[in-house]
Amino acid sequence: MYFVHVSDIHLGKTYRNSLGEVERYADFFTCLSGIVNEAVDEKIDAVIIGGDLFHVGQILPKTFAKTIETLQPLKDAGIPCIAIEGNHDWIHRRDSISWMEALSQMGYIKLLRPTRTEDGGYRFDPFDEETGMGGHIEIGGVNIYGLGYIGAQAGSHVERICEAVTTENNLLLFHVGIWKYSPVEIGNMKLEEAYPLAEKFGYVALGHGHKPYVIETPEGKPFAFNPGSPERVNFGEEKYDKGYYFVTFENGEFHPAFRKTSPRPMFVEAIDLSGAENVEQALDMFREQVVAKVDSSGDERQPLLELKLVGRVGFHPFELGRERLKAVLEELVDPLHVEIKNHLSLVSSAEEGDGVKKSLEEIEKEVLRDLIKTGSDYQGREDELIRLSIALKNAVQKGDVDGDELLALLDTEGH
Repeated sequence: MYFVHVSDIHLGKTYRNSLGEVERYADFFTCLSGIVNEAVDEKIDAVIIGGDLFHVGQILPKTFAKTIETLQPLKDAGIPCIAIEGNHDWIHRRDSISWMEALSQMGYIKLLRPTRTEDGGYRFDPFDEETGMGGHIEIGGVNIYGLGYIGAQAGSHVERICEAVTTENNLLLFHVGIWKYSPVEIGNMKLEEAYPLAEKFGYVALGHGHKPYVIETPEGKPFAFNPGSPERVNFGEEKYDKGYYFVTFENGEFHPAFRKTSPRPMFVEAIDLSGAENVEQALDMFREQVVAKVDSSGDERQPLLELKLVGRVGFHPFELGRERLKAVLEELVDPLHVEIKNHLSLVSSAEEGDGVKKSLEEIEKEVLRDLIKTGSDYQGREDELIRLSIALKNAVQKGDVDGDELLALLDTEGH
């Protein structure tokens, strides 16, 4: 049996209100389409998705339609696509069918989800083609079990998961990270909590963390594999290998091989403007460092940039406006999307006497505090309202939230 193990595809991800919004949106579908086409060309037996097929649970109708178009070649070729839900796939309003459930009922994926017994145990019912639901499916002699995302206490569920499985040649699809290897801060388990899975499953197909890694037993046998995301989803992933596993099952053994994909170029760089006495001098230093640090030659796609401006300068940091910097970047590297973090410190005239210097963040907080204090109803709540204001600003600037998410932030932070 041959199958592809991919995870954390994040269809629907883009930079809203950005000039590169449409092209970035297409990146994730292009990446999945490439994997699907390879699977069809090589006539493999199955594609398994370890969660986070979508970037958000409440996707746009156009995202659903594009997903169907992308998965259609698998359906036409009779190659089953086995999937579980990741934390990004969940919808929190359970009064209607989810997009993942809809895909399963329409035959584009086979969504695996266990049921729970009265005593808190797990039951992996056989997958029902008519309802599009079930927890277990057998393909090519491999028994595939799906669990999805179960949250921060995942490690405590391992014993009950193993008790529910009585077959051989088992594979577990599990959307969970391992603390030792994954930078994800929620939904992880400890390494020692994962070891018992190796006694029941020959291959544990992980998802959740966007960096690829392999888990071995204390004896050194690999048993759990996390492919990471095949496209770069967030800044901070620029140095990770990106790809998926092509797995061969033969004579009761799983043999995975990591295949690299070709994600869009991404750069996260610090630009040091220390000593610049005016804006023009700072721009010259900015140009010089960008040319030296951002080199996407050899790739025709426009890069994604996150630049952090650091250093002490002799002019007000606000004078170095984002639009002016973006205009310079368009001339030099023509990025698809850029995020600029201004962490410059102002060298004040009082600095020589008392060592005072103010960062842009400090100045921003002072301005907000003065504005908030002018309203008598808000006095005494300055700190919490400053935090809320900055959280909203950061969310909007990042361009990665919609109206509902902003309202949720207001509701969370506002209390």
